[in-house]
Amino acid sequence: MNEISLLTSRGRFFVRDSGQTNKPTLLLLHGWLESSSTWKSILPWLKDYRVVCPDLRGMGNSERTQDLRFYTKQNIAQDIVAIVDALELNSFFLVGHNWGGVVAQEIALAIPEQVEALCLMNTVIINNPLNSQLVEKVFHEKRLWHEHFTHQSNFPEEMILSKEETWLRRLLRLFEQKPFPKDLLEEYLRTLQIPGTAASILNYYRAVFEYDLPRWQQLIRNQTVIPVNCLYLHGSRDSIIAPNYLQGAEKCFYAFDYIPLEAGHFVHVEKPAEIGTYIAQFLHQQSFVF
Repeated sequence: MNEISLLTSRGRFFVRDSGQTNKPTLLLLHGWLESSSTWKSILPWLKDYRVVCPDLRGMGNSERTQDLRFYTKQNIAQDIVAIVDALELNSFFLVGHNWGGVVAQEIALAIPEQVEALCLMNTVIINNPLNSQLVEKVFHEKRLWHEHFTHQSNFPEEMILSKEETWLRRLLRLFEQKPFPKDLLEEYLRTLQIPGTAASILNYYRAVFEYDLPRWQQLIRNQTVIPVNCLYLHGSRDSIIAPNYLQGAEKCFYAFDYIPLEAGHFVHVEKPAEIGTYIAQFLHQQSFVF
């Protein structure tokens, strides 16, 4: 993979790009605390595509912005649109995990004519009434310690600084039942220790109530359908995105397929062969793949 520091109209972003411009493009968007390195285990199953993996704002090697408004998921989607424009990608398939999955849905709403199909993994569905209710309930009741933690003022930053490894290991234990791959853990720790990261990653959660939920609720009131075919690959042991989050999902897209797997939140890390195969099969079913 070619590693690029790409200057766009929205700022500077780190991008991994296989560079095979003669093939259909597949854009992969990582989740919270991750980086584009998270996708390396599934790449062997995606050789029919030009694979483009950006680091989202505030994570990986991309820029650390402190202004909360930049962390609305609609704004993060505009970052990716700027990357798409800078790379002159006229059309692409789209995959997103965790917050990257939310961003992927916003992209499909922003530029539907360019998104050929969408694959989501362990993420909320932003135009699903049940998801909106569950997200609001979880945040209000503070059922999950990390979500309560992220909404404190200044205290979380102080707790994370100089204790990044302890904090990261604790969060990964929340999501996974077995040890996390050492190489990915070390890479996530490296990027977490970049100055400004504590505030930028916390802003992903802090933006939810002030900006994201009101937008999603407006989508629901307008009965907005995300105008693409969607495959949802679900690690059903996830303690966060439980199976009940998927109720009603078939009404949220042009078409919707759901495949549960016996895995946790980081389903693509835990089961790369299955995930890579399912993505490749799904994309080959779309009429755009040669």
